[in-house]
Amino acid sequence: MGTRSAAPDLAAVASLSAGARGWIGRHCGFLDEPAGRAELPVTPRVKALLQLALLYRCWARATENAETAGAATAGAERTAETARTRPPDPDLAAVAATVEQVWRSPAHPPLLTVEARYARQFQLMYGALAPAGLDADGPHRTALAEGVAGDLLTPRRKSPFLHLETRYYAELADVEHQLLDYPELYRMSRLARHTDGQPLAELDVCDVTHTVFHLADFGFRGPGLGGADLAHARDRVERLTEESVRRGEWDLTAKLVLAQHCLGLDPLVTPSGAAALRLLVDAQSPEGSFPGRSATDRVPADATAVQFFRKSYQSTLVVALATVILLRPRTGTADERTPTTSAAPALGGAR
Repeated sequence: MGTRSAAPDLAAVASLSAGARGWIGRHCGFLDEPAGRAELPVTPRVKALLQLALLYRCWARATENAETAGAATAGAERTAETARTRPPDPDLAAVAATVEQVWRSPAHPPLLTVEARYARQFQLMYGALAPAGLDADGPHRTALAEGVAGDLLTPRRKSPFLHLETRYYAELADVEHQLLDYPELYRMSRLARHTDGQPLAELDVCDVTHTVFHLADFGFRGPGLGGADLAHARDRVERLTEESVRRGEWDLTAKLVLAQHCLGLDPLVTPSGAAALRLLVDAQSPEGSFPGRSATDRVPADATAVQFFRKSYQSTLVVALATVILLRPRTGTADERTPTTSAAPALGGAR
């Protein structure tokens, strides 16, 4: 598939977003229902719940941004009155209910340590992604304290990507750390070190996009890159988007759309971004889901409901995440919205 598709209009992107968010809102409760706890493997379910908490955090922030922008345009008094009378978004409310239920449950933290190699990072992310309003001494605080004990928050034996991810969550959790600054971590990344002479295939899409997400707080601040670094990152992300569109990779394409936005590009305008959005609009099912991670990984017609959920959850959530951020009001440029030392989370899968 080429990358010269006409860009879908904002109404089509809004419909894409509403469909994905609606599907997640209707089905996310399965992750913490008795049937879901019985039929989903533990570690993929833990990853899926961390993803859901990330979506909730970004969705709620995007909604707050939209209301703030509305106040500036329409007048604070009138917007406040509208907020009091407008019914809450039922899909956001469903996501919030599942996240809050899990984060309040003392039965959940032990699941974070079932897979030893992920345990401390999961505990850090669980503490960092706790929704507002939880008790200060809730189970998430104990899990966080256990996760950051020892040398987790030091540079020792970390890959550049894990180092960057750890810093991001440490700052989100508001815990002290000894990790390197963002500019240095970017210079160490695979994205920064990829040269013009290297094949594009040597870049891993998830590594590239998550690096950008962490630098830019998922689009809520600038990535803090200078002119040459910003141009380099944009070039690689746009070229990776073209490849993902050609391959019909729904999950990776949605991540790259968000990465373009995080780098100050407008995916509705760039040729690769427009093609990516068109691919996603055309691939979405009538129910709002993406039944697989790509066109070649589509859920078989005879799949069970659990198989369909496991195949559809990752791609559908990433589309929801990308579009809710893409459609929020944004001010400034990527250069102006420069990070200080603060941060946000990464995406795993419910495979």
